[in-house]
Amino acid sequence: MEENKDSIIVGLLSDKKNYRRAFDMIVREYGESLYWKIRRFVLYHEDADDVLQNTFMKAWKNLDSFHGKSKLSTWLFSIAINESLNHVGKKKREEEAMNGVSVAEKLVADDYFDGDKAQALLYEAVSLLPDVQRTVFNLRYFDEMKYSEMSRMLSTSEGALKASYHIAVKKIHDYLAEKGDFAV
Repeated sequence: MEENKDSIIVGLLSDKKNYRRAFDMIVREYGESLYWKIRRFVLYHEDADDVLQNTFMKAWKNLDSFHGKSKLSTWLFSIAINESLNHVGKKKREEEAMNGVSVAEKLVADDYFDGDKAQALLYEAVSLLPDVQRTVFNLRYFDEMKYSEMSRMLSTSEGALKASYHIAVKKIHDYLAEKGDFAV
């Protein structure tokens, strides 16, 4: 079904007069899935909303650059990942300036977080990973994305992605073991 809607949207993008209609379809079709991909990176609802808005603004500004060589979802997810990583980097610099509460404690206190302490610790462990490992872990673990699709999206080899994923899993396992009886 996604391919059919994508082909309709790509068809509309062939004429600038239809950009608005195509973009409205993009927002409706991909808004929720983009939100959850972003949310796994930035963790907090308000931040995810901001990054989603930035993602759509960047997509709108760059509609001319989408020529259908990749899937529309791949193009949008790439923008969302880049925007998420930019946001996370900015947020880290802000938080380093302030000595504060742990990510897990902030998540448990967040009204929009519906997980438990163990899930909050998992997200905290993921947030401590380097950007590449965090990206690969999120796409593989939460989205169950195949390495071949990740390879196309991130322009890197499947072998490198597999190595990054296994290193990330090891780091998360070690972090959770250090924090308590939480083994992955």
